[in-house]
Amino acid sequence: MERTSSIRRKAMARQHKAEVMIAGEQLRMRLHDGKLIKDRRYHLRTYPNCFVAQELIDWLVSHKEASDRAIAVCLMQHLMDNDIVHHVCDKRPVFKDAKLLYRFRKDDGTFPFNTEVKIFMRGQRLYEHLIAEKNSILQMREEHGVSYQRSFPGCQLIDWLLQNGETESRRQGVELCRALQEHSIIQHVAKKHDFFDSGLLYQFCINFRRRRRLSELLNESEQHSDEVVTSTQEDNHYSPFILRKSSHQDDNSAFQSVGSSKDLKQVTSVRRGSLNSLQLQPAGFPPLAPLSSNSVVRCNPKSVLERHVTCEELLAPGAPFIKKVLTVIGDTLGWGVVVRGMAPCYVQAVDPGSPAAAAGVKVQQFVFQVNGKCVLNLDYRTVTRLVMTGPRVIVLEVMEPLE
Repeated sequence: MERTSSIRRKAMARQHKAEVMIAGEQLRMRLHDGKLIKDRRYHLRTYPNCFVAQELIDWLVSHKEASDRAIAVCLMQHLMDNDIVHHVCDKRPVFKDAKLLYRFRKDDGTFPFNTEVKIFMRGQRLYEHLIAEKNSILQMREEHGVSYQRSFPGCQLIDWLLQNGETESRRQGVELCRALQEHSIIQHVAKKHDFFDSGLLYQFCINFRRRRRLSELLNESEQHSDEVVTSTQEDNHYSPFILRKSSHQDDNSAFQSVGSSKDLKQVTSVRRGSLNSLQLQPAGFPPLAPLSSNSVVRCNPKSVLERHVTCEELLAPGAPFIKKVLTVIGDTLGWGVVVRGMAPCYVQAVDPGSPAAAAGVKVQQFVFQVNGKCVLNLDYRTVTRLVMTGPRVIVLEVMEPLE
């Protein structure tokens, strides 16, 4: 058990490092496009490809990457701690909101290309190549009755690597793919197998093209320790991946959620909105918790369900639920909904200003289908993976308690 936790911690740390690297690179390209990175002269010396810290903080706040200057400094310090940026003379380990010159390590060749980074960058290059191909091997495929988007058989990836000169032999290809799996870049679709040159299906764990908001980095970093020690009870099964984060934008903010106010605490990392009331008619089924008009929640609050609802109950004739089909168009911050549960999954919270709220997603709805695939018997991890690896537009079929 302890070994499993250690492996999981390492995998989460690698995934977070990958997210930091992607976010840092996306920021670097945007700053180059905005001409904030350029050659600058200081004390009769020219420093190429650098930026002024104070100007960058202005830019982050004005572009809503940070709600205030203090948060912007924290974000840049996080990039410094992960060797993405540094002071041009390496004299200052702390990022300061001042007229000081800093530089991205990729712009001066000092980025630490260790084995882990090299594998990550190769994985990113392979992903970009595969996703851009007209007849890509990344397709909707089925394994054991479950469909997976952008999946590929292991043997086809080995074929592709050989055809494109990425490896010289099938054995070398398997070694590369196992390294990618070890570094949480690809995985078996059900997380049950190591990589094999066979018909087993695999997926990329990371959507390299999704635009990251810098504020996500701090939120994910703070959540790591809590997620590692998460209990196996259903109340603690929480999906952080579809959370639409907008850190510290409003001191009186919270996701829409349900439950007794005494069990919930306010959080300042998401926006508040009015709550919609749902009433479940008895008809032989115990009621779910009623909506509170002024509840506020933590990032991982107690379940909005008063009791566990089984798949059999949802599908039973005369059950007090109705099906609805909702189309959610994600924005640069995500979709704005938190799902929980082992099977079935249900909506735990909705960001009032999000695409999910606009589409009609509400707390206590049970997720029946995602983009045409039945997910009623899947846990929240599998459901969130389907969403995160799928298109920006998701079609949800939900089961909602009767009003």
